[in-house]
Amino acid sequence: MTDGSRTVAETIAARYGELTRSEKRLADTISENYPVSGLGSITTLAENADVSTPTVARMVQKLGFKGYGEFQARLHQELEATLSNPIAKHDRLARNVPDTHILNRFGEAAIDNMRRTLSQLDQETFGGAAALLSDLERAVYFVGGRITGAIAGYFYTHMQVIRPKTTLMSSNSGSWPQHMLNMANGDVLVIFDIRRYEQDMATLARVASENGVEIILFTDQWASPVTKFARHTFRVNIEAPSAWDSSVVTLFVVEALIEAVQAKSWDKTRQRISQLEGLFEQSRLFRRPG
Repeated sequence: MTDGSRTVAETIAARYGELTRSEKRLADTISENYPVSGLGSITTLAENADVSTPTVARMVQKLGFKGYGEFQARLHQELEATLSNPIAKHDRLARNVPDTHILNRFGEAAIDNMRRTLSQLDQETFGGAAALLSDLERAVYFVGGRITGAIAGYFYTHMQVIRPKTTLMSSNSGSWPQHMLNMANGDVLVIFDIRRYEQDMATLARVASENGVEIILFTDQWASPVTKFARHTFRVNIEAPSAWDSSVVTLFVVEALIEAVQAKSWDKTRQRISQLEGLFEQSRLFRRPG
């Protein structure tokens, strides 16, 4: 029996260590173009992974599904969820709204998202991302989509204080080639790509990866296509009782990373903050107390 709150990808990740060598090859094939890779026939999937059809059937059952049909049905549900626009999402939720205050519903959803995300967040992934962002020899670029661009900007604003060589890219893909021209081998590109994934974002990630740029991805529980190009991926639960997705946990992970990077180079960061405060004082940007 599968855990209905988990995506197929999360279930595979949780059970990966239990799989045989052939089953792991099959799991890797499914992950390469998830979830589309699992929507064809069982024979097609077996051929693509270079395994037998009985291997596919065994792994599906090992993951807790009754059969390949149920496995595919779950993938179809996930695909539909990733394509939901705000109106469709609102209408779906409105059909079964519990009789509690919106603050309670949002609070419960945020806590549940936090719990699920933390239970699956790999500390090595977090540490690896913090190490890349702390390496002052690397330039760091930030980019998000129409909505997530605001979170990319928030992340950039803090990192710009902590370290040099940081750049915020516009959500407008027309400006990306100029930035890509400046990206060097070993630089870091932080991408935010949440539900209704943007096609241009996957193209940006592919080209950047081919040129040796290390990618850190923030995505949702269904996972953006950018995942296959990312060095480190943060899958964050985003469901909320709203037409819109929740950014609470995404922002939590971002702020934790900001602190981790700041702590790694506090002496230099402290010096930069001190210089910045001096500039604020000279420009009289902020009101002085008293």
